[in-house]
Order: sequence, then structure tokens, then C-alpha cells
Amino acid sequence: MKRAGRRTTVLKVGGDRSEVDVIDRAAQVLTCGGLVAFPTETVYGLGANALDPTAVRRIFEAKGRPARNPLIVHVASVAAAPAFVSEWPPEATALAERFWPGPLTLVLPKADTVPDVVTAGGPTVGIRMPAHPIAAALIEAAGVPVAAPSANRSSRVSPTRVEHVLKALDGRIDLVLDGGPTAGGIESTVLDVSVRPARLLRPGPVTPAQIEPIIGAVVRAAETPTSPGAPLGSPGLLKRHYAPRARLECVTGSGEARTRELVQTGRRVGWVAFGRPPCGEAGATTIVMPTQPDAYAARLYAALHELDDTHVDWIVVELPPDEPAWLAVRDRLRRAAAPDTQRANDLDAPEHT
Repeated sequence: MKRAGRRTTVLKVGGDRSEVDVIDRAAQVLTCGGLVAFPTETVYGLGANALDPTAVRRIFEAKGRPARNPLIVHVASVAAAPAFVSEWPPEATALAERFWPGPLTLVLPKADTVPDVVTAGGPTVGIRMPAHPIAAALIEAAGVPVAAPSANRSSRVSPTRVEHVLKALDGRIDLVLDGGPTAGGIESTVLDVSVRPARLLRPGPVTPAQIEPIIGAVVRAAETPTSPGAPLGSPGLLKRHYAPRARLECVTGSGEARTRELVQTGRRVGWVAFGRPPCGEAGATTIVMPTQPDAYAARLYAALHELDDTHVDWIVVELPPDEPAWLAVRDRLRRAAAPDTQRANDLDAPEHT
């Protein structure tokens, strides 16, 4: 997929060219079947015209994304969303009025206008209206819904900065809109409102405690195995996801002892401490994380990118509290720590791979 000798164009919004010119150029790329990475309030997304099956397939090719993993359709307004679903229930109206624009994706029965490639052949589609002004302006200027997962290689750490996008996708996509670091840091909440009670498919910035006063009880979707090739109900459901190149291990309480143990075996180790400077360096590259869920989420992916860039072999993460406010962060860490069976033997050796 990577084209020899060709680099991805980067346009800074608010740079030398007017913002309108930059957005218009990116919108033209989308309407001509190209791929554009752009900032949202969560992470950088990789967008294509959601109504163009050929363009959408390019997303899967660029990312190396499994065909069974569906995409989210981003719209410019609440009024635009019902055109892409076959049913828009009162619950969807209530949630959109409260949380849109914002980091909440609603899963509903799809309309025939949505290509099957977007939904991985499944009967439902995720719809979201992003709050980031660049994302909103791009979708409005393009005049089409935009299918967009995170702008990274499949299963890897999501991008919160332009350099993260280019590290993974330079030469694989057409254009990146540089809007600076994203604020939210982790992906949107995904809520299936095609069933009663509504099911939380992916935890995110909008929590069940915020949703339930509006539509009633929300249940956590059971992670039941699906047959090989069967479409997933939502992005973010793969067992291994959001993972750095280094092996990631989660520990309860202090990670100092485990970090020292790994360092003594000759490994290069990153230590992600929770909320306090560690007692000793333990011979590791150390990052101290915030103790507030929103601040931690905003920092998480950037921290994992930083550690990967130092070429550590192993990352020890001290888990945040097992409390509802930390549900989304703990979900991302659990999936990032899931074993990669194809690389397990390599990662058991101390040499960096």
C-alpha cells in the first residue's frame, strides 16, 4: 500500500494558508476518493467518503484493518444522522441532543445508503457528530458523511498528535490536517441503541452514569466469541488493541518491584507510574501519570508512543483504581496488554524487536 517515494501531505490549520483554503483542499481530497487524517476531540481519525465503497476500502488497506471491524460514520449535524439509519428512536434523539457534538457514537440499524464495507457486512452502523472544530468544518465542507477509524495501523496505539499519524501512515494516505494535540486522548463511547436496554459496546469519555438519567439502564455488552470472519458490533472490540510495539504488562499497586525484576534480566523497560514519583528509577524510563481520569486519558496514548520511541522492550503500567470513572482507561490498558500470539516468542527475549 505504501507508495515508493511519495510522502503524505501535511497542512497545518492556522498556518500560512487561510483555514478555509486548507479545509477546502482536504474536503476536495475526500470527495475525490482520497484519505484524510484529521483531529477530533478524541484522537486523530482517518477519513474517507462514507458513501464511496472504493474509498472506504482504502482505509482498511492503509491501516491493515480486518474487514470484520466496522467503521464509524461521522456527520456534520444531528439533522443529518437519520438519513444513514433505518430507524431513529426517541432515545437517539435524546442522546444526540444532550451529547452531540461530542464523543458518543450511537449504533443503530443501517440504511441501505450505507455501503456494507463500512459496517463490515453487519446490520448496524455507528454514527457520531464530532465536536472538534476542524473535524466539523471538514465534514461540512465535504458535504458527505465521513467514515473514520483512528489514524494508525490496526491494533496499534491510537494517534493524538500529527507525528503519531505520520509514524504509522506516511505514504499510505493522501493528506493530514495538523490541528495540534487532541484533547480527549481516547476514543468515543460506543452505545448500541438498536436494542433495549441499550448496550455499552465500548466505554469512553461519555460514561453510563451520564447516559442512564436520559434513557434508563445501560448494560455492558458481554464479550462473547464470534465465529471467524463474522462482523463485530463496534470498533474497539478486538481482544488486542491500542497496543504499543513493546510488550505491555499491567500491575496492581506499585510497579517498582516488577520493573526492577525486568531490568535485571537485561530488558529495556518503561515504567508508567500512577500519580506519584517512584521511589527509585529502577533503571527504567519512567512516566508519571495524572490521578484524574480525564487527564490520564488525555495523556495515555502519548505516553505509550513516547516509550515506544525510546525502543523499550517492556512497559509496566500501574493500573488506575477499579472504579466506574476509570472504566474506559482500564479497558484500553487491558486490550493493550492482551498477548500477541504471533510475537510472543520474540517478546520473551530481552532484545528489542
